[in-house]
Amino acid sequence: MEIFKEFRFEAAHHLPHTPEGHKCRRLHGHSFRVEIHVEGPLAQPQGWVMDFADLTKAFSPIHAKLDHYLLNEIEGLENPTSENLARWIWDRLKPGLPGLSQVVVRETCTSGCVYRGA
Repeated sequence: MEIFKEFRFEAAHHLPHTPEGHKCRRLHGHSFRVEIHVEGPLAQPQGWVMDFADLTKAFSPIHAKLDHYLLNEIEGLENPTSENLARWIWDRLKPGLPGLSQVVVRETCTSGCVYRGA
């Protein structure tokens, strides 16, 4: 069984490795949406994979580092593409969340990334 919880944060970034004149090379912001998916058996007697509150607790320190910040200034996110952001989140969640199955990052309503680990 797999569960997920969606989180949102606001942040600015620019993509330094895009060509001169590319719109994403300029500083801009997004209303990011992140889904954290966890897979596992149903725990009994609760009847759930895990408590959603525990998922929120696991993501909370990551959210605090991302929300209303310039992503390029965060160690490991100097080139903050959706792909790199998804992997960065995964790397911080996986040690304490062994059932982590995927991280979905949406930077717009129509564009995003799914990361399922290395």
